[in-house]
Amino acid sequence: MPIEPPPTQWHLDLSQAEPGEDLIGVGADLEPGTLLTAYRSGIFPMGLGVRGRGTLGWWSPDPRGVLLPGDLRVSRSLRRSCARFEFRVDTAFAQVVAQCAAPGRKGRWITPPIEQAYVELHRLGWAHSVETWLGGELVGGLYGVAVGGLFAGESMFHRVTDASKAALVHLVSLVSPTDALIDVQWSTDHLATLGVTEVSRTAYLGLLSDAVRRPLPAAFATLSR
Repeated sequence: MPIEPPPTQWHLDLSQAEPGEDLIGVGADLEPGTLLTAYRSGIFPMGLGVRGRGTLGWWSPDPRGVLLPGDLRVSRSLRRSCARFEFRVDTAFAQVVAQCAAPGRKGRWITPPIEQAYVELHRLGWAHSVETWLGGELVGGLYGVAVGGLFAGESMFHRVTDASKAALVHLVSLVSPTDALIDVQWSTDHLATLGVTEVSRTAYLGLLSDAVRRPLPAAFATLSR
Protein backbone atom coordinates (compact mmCIF):
# COMPACT_ATOMS: atom_id res chain seq x y z
CA MET A 1 0.00 0.00 0.00
CA PRO A 2 1.12 3.62 -0.50
CA ILE A 3 3.27 5.30 2.13
CA GLU A 4 1.66 8.37 3.73
CA PRO A 5 4.18 11.25 3.67
CA PRO A 6 4.55 13.96 6.35
CA PRO A 7 1.67 16.46 6.26
CA THR A 8 1.97 19.69 4.32
CA GLN A 9 2.66 23.01 6.01
CA TRP A 10 0.28 24.76 3.62
CA HIS A 11 -3.46 25.34 3.94
CA LEU A 12 -5.05 24.14 0.72
CA ASP A 13 -8.81 24.36 0.25
CA LEU A 14 -11.46 25.81 -2.02
CA SER A 15 -13.38 27.91 0.49
CA GLN A 16 -12.43 31.16 -1.28
CA ALA A 17 -12.68 29.88 -4.87
CA GLU A 18 -15.04 31.79 -7.12
CA PRO A 19 -17.44 29.85 -9.40
CA GLY A 20 -16.04 29.58 -12.91
CA GLU A 21 -12.52 30.51 -11.79
CA ASP A 22 -9.92 27.83 -12.50
CA LEU A 23 -6.80 29.27 -10.83
CA ILE A 24 -7.34 29.27 -7.07
CA GLY A 25 -3.88 29.90 -5.59
CA VAL A 26 -0.15 30.37 -6.18
CA GLY A 27 3.05 29.39 -4.42
CA ALA A 28 3.47 26.56 -1.87
CA ASP A 29 5.68 23.58 -2.84
CA LEU A 30 5.68 20.18 -4.51
CA GLU A 31 6.36 18.03 -1.47
CA PRO A 32 4.44 14.71 -1.45
CA GLY A 33 2.27 15.80 1.49
CA THR A 34 1.33 19.01 -0.30
CA LEU A 35 0.41 17.20 -3.51
CA LEU A 36 -1.73 14.61 -1.72
CA THR A 37 -3.55 17.27 0.29
CA ALA A 38 -4.23 19.11 -2.95
CA TYR A 39 -5.64 16.08 -4.77
CA ARG A 40 -7.79 15.16 -1.78
CA SER A 41 -9.15 18.74 -1.90
CA GLY A 42 -9.83 18.84 -5.66
CA ILE A 43 -6.72 20.86 -6.54
CA PHE A 44 -3.65 20.19 -8.70
CA PRO A 45 -0.44 22.12 -9.60
CA MET A 46 0.74 23.63 -12.87
CA GLY A 47 3.14 26.51 -13.41
CA LEU A 48 1.86 29.87 -14.60
CA GLY A 49 4.68 30.73 -17.00
CA VAL A 50 5.50 29.65 -20.53
CA ARG A 51 5.76 25.86 -20.72
CA GLY A 52 4.85 25.61 -17.04
CA ARG A 53 7.80 27.62 -15.80
CA GLY A 54 7.71 30.38 -13.22
CA THR A 55 5.37 30.70 -10.27
CA LEU A 56 3.56 27.51 -9.27
CA GLY A 57 -0.19 27.75 -9.72
CA TRP A 58 -2.88 25.64 -8.06
CA TRP A 59 -5.93 24.83 -10.13
CA SER A 60 -9.47 23.57 -9.66
CA PRO A 61 -11.28 23.89 -13.01
CA ASP A 62 -14.94 24.87 -12.99
CA PRO A 63 -16.32 23.02 -14.89
CA ARG A 64 -14.20 19.90 -14.43
CA GLY A 65 -13.61 17.12 -16.95
CA VAL A 66 -14.38 13.65 -15.59
CA LEU A 67 -14.77 10.15 -16.94
CA LEU A 68 -16.95 7.67 -15.09
CA PRO A 69 -16.12 4.08 -16.09
CA GLY A 70 -19.66 3.40 -17.31
CA ASP A 71 -19.49 6.39 -19.66
CA LEU A 72 -16.50 5.18 -21.68
CA ARG A 73 -17.11 5.07 -25.43
CA VAL A 74 -14.83 2.90 -27.56
CA SER A 75 -15.15 3.00 -31.34
CA ARG A 76 -14.67 -0.14 -33.40
CA SER A 77 -11.40 1.17 -34.80
CA LEU A 78 -10.08 1.92 -31.31
CA ARG A 79 -11.16 -1.51 -30.12
CA ARG A 80 -9.13 -3.05 -32.97
CA SER A 81 -6.14 -0.92 -31.98
CA CYS A 82 -6.40 -2.02 -28.35
CA ALA A 83 -6.23 -5.66 -29.44
CA ARG A 84 -2.76 -5.22 -30.94
CA PHE A 85 -1.17 -3.48 -27.95
CA GLU A 86 0.31 -4.88 -24.76
CA PHE A 87 -0.53 -2.99 -21.57
CA ARG A 88 1.60 -2.70 -18.47
CA VAL A 89 1.29 -0.79 -15.20
CA ASP A 90 4.17 0.95 -13.43
CA THR A 91 6.97 -0.73 -15.38
CA ALA A 92 8.23 2.50 -16.99
CA PHE A 93 6.81 5.35 -14.91
CA ALA A 94 9.77 7.72 -15.28
CA GLN A 95 9.88 7.12 -19.05
CA VAL A 96 6.17 7.91 -19.40
CA VAL A 97 6.57 11.19 -17.52
CA ALA A 98 9.66 12.03 -19.57
CA GLN A 99 7.75 11.44 -22.81
CA CYS A 100 4.91 13.63 -21.58
CA ALA A 101 7.49 16.33 -20.77
CA ALA A 102 9.40 16.01 -24.07
CA PRO A 103 10.68 19.42 -25.28
CA GLY A 104 9.03 19.18 -28.69
CA ARG A 105 5.50 18.57 -27.42
CA LYS A 106 2.90 21.23 -28.19
CA GLY A 107 1.44 22.68 -25.01
CA ARG A 108 4.17 21.17 -22.86
CA TRP A 109 3.87 22.25 -19.21
CA ILE A 110 5.78 19.59 -17.26
CA THR A 111 8.95 21.13 -15.82
CA PRO A 112 11.87 19.25 -14.22
CA PRO A 113 10.57 20.04 -10.68
CA ILE A 114 7.12 18.69 -11.61
CA GLU A 115 8.72 15.61 -13.15
CA GLN A 116 10.82 14.95 -10.04
CA ALA A 117 7.86 15.49 -7.72
CA TYR A 118 5.74 12.85 -9.43
CA VAL A 119 8.59 10.37 -9.64
CA GLU A 120 8.82 10.72 -5.84
CA LEU A 121 5.06 10.24 -5.50
CA HIS A 122 5.46 7.10 -7.58
CA ARG A 123 8.22 5.86 -5.27
CA LEU A 124 5.82 6.29 -2.35
CA GLY A 125 3.09 4.36 -4.18
CA TRP A 126 0.70 7.21 -5.08
CA ALA A 127 1.50 7.99 -8.72
CA HIS A 128 1.10 5.38 -11.45
CA SER A 129 1.61 4.85 -15.15
CA VAL A 130 -0.53 2.88 -17.56
CA GLU A 131 1.68 2.00 -20.51
CA THR A 132 1.04 0.92 -24.08
CA TRP A 133 3.67 -1.33 -25.62
CA LEU A 134 4.07 -2.63 -29.18
CA GLY A 135 6.78 -5.06 -30.21
CA GLY A 136 8.56 -4.57 -26.91
CA GLU A 137 8.67 -0.78 -27.33
CA LEU A 138 6.92 1.85 -25.21
CA VAL A 139 4.65 3.66 -27.69
CA GLY A 140 2.17 5.46 -25.47
CA GLY A 141 0.78 5.85 -22.01
CA LEU A 142 -0.52 8.08 -19.27
CA TYR A 143 0.27 8.84 -15.66
CA GLY A 144 -1.65 10.17 -12.70
CA VAL A 145 -2.30 9.97 -8.98
CA ALA A 146 -4.47 7.31 -7.34
CA VAL A 147 -6.09 8.12 -3.99
CA GLY A 148 -8.67 5.49 -3.05
CA GLY A 149 -11.12 5.39 -5.94
CA LEU A 150 -9.84 8.61 -7.52
CA PHE A 151 -7.47 8.46 -10.46
CA ALA A 152 -6.33 12.01 -11.23
CA GLY A 153 -4.87 11.91 -14.72
CA GLU A 154 -1.98 14.28 -15.33
CA SER A 155 -0.79 13.73 -18.89
CA MET A 156 -0.59 11.22 -21.72
CA PHE A 157 1.49 10.70 -24.84
CA HIS A 158 1.55 8.55 -27.96
CA ARG A 159 4.12 7.64 -30.57
CA VAL A 160 1.75 5.32 -32.46
CA THR A 161 -1.82 6.09 -33.50
CA ASP A 162 -4.34 5.35 -30.72
CA ALA A 163 -1.66 4.42 -28.18
CA SER A 164 -2.70 7.07 -25.62
CA LYS A 165 -6.42 6.42 -26.15
CA ALA A 166 -5.77 2.72 -25.67
CA ALA A 167 -4.00 3.44 -22.39
CA LEU A 168 -7.08 5.31 -21.18
CA VAL A 169 -9.31 2.40 -22.21
CA HIS A 170 -7.09 0.05 -20.23
CA LEU A 171 -7.12 2.41 -17.25
CA VAL A 172 -10.91 2.22 -17.22
CA SER A 173 -10.74 -1.58 -17.17
CA LEU A 174 -8.40 -1.40 -14.14
CA VAL A 175 -10.54 0.97 -12.07
CA SER A 176 -14.03 -0.21 -13.07
CA PRO A 177 -14.29 -2.88 -10.33
CA THR A 178 -14.13 -0.11 -7.69
CA ASP A 179 -16.44 2.26 -9.61
CA ALA A 180 -13.64 4.81 -9.57
CA LEU A 181 -13.65 8.45 -10.64
CA ILE A 182 -11.22 9.43 -13.40
CA ASP A 183 -10.38 13.13 -13.29
CA VAL A 184 -9.03 14.58 -16.56
CA GLN A 185 -8.96 18.20 -15.32
CA TRP A 186 -10.19 19.93 -18.48
CA SER A 187 -12.32 18.26 -21.13
CA THR A 188 -11.32 18.50 -24.79
CA ASP A 189 -13.05 17.52 -28.03
CA HIS A 190 -10.63 14.57 -28.21
CA LEU A 191 -11.53 13.36 -24.71
CA ALA A 192 -15.24 13.98 -25.22
CA THR A 193 -15.26 11.34 -27.98
CA LEU A 194 -14.24 8.82 -25.31
CA GLY A 195 -17.06 9.75 -22.93
CA VAL A 196 -15.50 12.51 -20.85
CA THR A 197 -18.10 14.98 -19.57
CA GLU A 198 -18.00 18.23 -17.63
CA VAL A 199 -19.39 18.79 -14.16
CA SER A 200 -19.45 21.84 -11.92
CA ARG A 201 -16.84 22.22 -9.19
CA THR A 202 -19.54 21.58 -6.59
CA ALA A 203 -20.57 18.36 -8.31
CA TYR A 204 -16.95 17.31 -8.70
CA LEU A 205 -16.26 17.76 -5.00
CA GLY A 206 -19.23 15.53 -4.23
CA LEU A 207 -17.87 12.84 -6.56
CA LEU A 208 -14.40 13.29 -5.08
CA SER A 209 -15.61 12.92 -1.49
CA ASP A 210 -17.17 9.57 -2.38
CA ALA A 211 -14.25 8.41 -4.54
CA VAL A 212 -11.45 8.88 -2.02
CA ARG A 213 -13.31 6.65 0.45
CA ARG A 214 -13.45 3.79 -2.02
CA PRO A 215 -10.80 1.04 -2.06
CA LEU A 216 -7.68 1.49 -4.14
CA PRO A 217 -7.88 -0.57 -7.36
CA ALA A 218 -5.82 -3.74 -7.09
CA ALA A 219 -3.57 -2.71 -9.99
CA PHE A 220 -2.29 0.24 -7.94
CA ALA A 221 -2.12 -1.40 -4.52
CA THR A 222 1.37 -2.88 -4.84
CA LEU A 223 4.15 -0.47 -3.92
CA SER A 224 6.77 -0.18 -6.67
CA ARG A 225 10.27 0.95 -5.77
